Amino acid sequence: MKYREKTIWMTRTAAFIALVIVLQAVTAPLGNTLVTGTLVNAVLIVAVMTGGLLSGAGVGAVSPVMAKLVGIGPLWSLIPFIALGNMTLVLVWHLVGNGPWGRRFFPGAAAVLAGAGAKFLVLYIGIVRLAVPILLKLPQPQAAVVSGMFSVPQLITALLGGALALPVLGVLRRSRFF
Repeated sequence: MKYREKTIWMTRTAAFIALVIVLQAVTAPLGNTLVTGTLVNAVLIVAVMTGGLLSGAGVGAVSPVMAKLVGIGPLWSLIPFIALGNMTLVLVWHLVGNGPWGRRFFPGAAAVLAGAGAKFLVLYIGIVRLAVPILLKLPQPQAAVVSGMFSVPQLITALLGGALALPVLGVLRRSRFF
């Protein structure tokens, strides 16, 4: 990577990290994970599709840490699972969104479905089936709340984030942003 390209990549990645932090801080008082999750997922998708795999993965890894620091994140012990879920979304979007099958059918539709499904599975298996009952051994009421947060709502926010990212990516492509 040339110096200029590296500088642009670093700037874009830093801008996406800053955007995620601001979105999490601004939406935290709403107490609505549907809004925050949708916006964060959209930023992750735009980051990977404009900045590449490392940019998207970096934003995905930093996002849950920053969420915890602004007061909307879950237990610290769940952050690695959330980061893995984010990076799974990013990886699938990178592979499917840039792949020939993603372009041949409905550009982005395959990535929306595959990315949301993959993130949901990683979070569901990692948190609901592994972390909560085995690693954390939470009391039943708390386990039910945490498990509920990391099941179907994660699928919904990933789908909505993908749907939100598609028109943004279309505008960015037309503007020659990437």
